[in-house]
Amino acid sequence: MKLGYTIIFVDDVAEAVDFYERAFGIEREFVHKAGDYAQMSTGETKLAFTSHALGATAVPVAYTAFDPGQTPAGVELTLITDDVAAGFAKAVSAGAVPLAEPHDTEWGQTVSYVRDHVGTLVSIASGMDG
Repeated sequence: MKLGYTIIFVDDVAEAVDFYERAFGIEREFVHKAGDYAQMSTGETKLAFTSHALGATAVPVAYTAFDPGQTPAGVELTLITDDVAAGFAKAVSAGAVPLAEPHDTEWGQTVSYVRDHVGTLVSIASGMDG
């Protein structure tokens, strides 16, 4: 097996696509004409958004939506960049909520944390080699 998609369930797919383009510079790859699904151009593993309406029909069990007013869920979306400070600043200026400014880790990465417009925990980090 291999990881194919990370899908974030949202109220408004178009709003999520717009936010990720502005905040993280990720380009849209595909937006379904019905507006309930979109995926971003993120390499082999796709970042996608699905509306809660579609999720309610596709997922066979109830799930809890992200809530920016609550503590983040124990899931992290990590975006890799060569310039963590610039990526963090761009995300925050686009409306991401800052949680931790860029800092160096003992394992050799520079990392920062924000929450997106729906409450998803997002790490903006350097690659493991620097």
